[in-house]
Amino acid sequence: MGIRGIPGERIRPVRMASGEIVLRLPEWMRGMWSDLDVPLDTVEERMRFVIGLARKNLDHKTGGPFGAAVFEIESGRILGAGVNLVEASHCSIAHAEMMAIGLAQQATGRYDLGGHGMPAAELVTSTEPCAMCLGAIPWSGVRRVICGARGEDACAIGFDEGAKPVDWTEALRQRGIDVVLDVRREEARAVLQQYERMGGAIYNAGQGR
Repeated sequence: MGIRGIPGERIRPVRMASGEIVLRLPEWMRGMWSDLDVPLDTVEERMRFVIGLARKNLDHKTGGPFGAAVFEIESGRILGAGVNLVEASHCSIAHAEMMAIGLAQQATGRYDLGGHGMPAAELVTSTEPCAMCLGAIPWSGVRRVICGARGEDACAIGFDEGAKPVDWTEALRQRGIDVVLDVRREEARAVLQQYERMGGAIYNAGQGR
């Protein structure tokens, strides 16, 4: 049987990949959170850190204008951090929040960051989560989400945040996950606007339709 597609379009078979997905942080970022001299005690300090990640991702031209990290709420110890790597990794799931959550889980050796005996953890993200990252949050085990820019700020420069419940914050709270919005929002929004001025790619799916 041949490969079927759009009439008149030649479809090339795709060679099967190696059977693994490899997502690597940019070289400039590797291990940087382990080099922090002191824990970040306040949500303001933690948000400043992740906004800094987003800005450096632009400066180094390694991805989109988003940064995130997972912290222990009480101690301020960082468990994992990420930036947006969608284009660089050729992988639509490589959002900053997904990277931060996955690396925190790998670092702790636990798929549930809220499991028995685990200190309560929070996700700090420079822009509120898109539909995909929102869906991942309840399964991650984090107990709190801290957001900088709003989803509407990302949409204002062309990003598609996906189908989310209108009151997504309440949906998380009903699952025992607190949400704090607008922490250093203007600073976070400025990174999005910087990306727009740079002519950064808006990598929504289905743009060729």
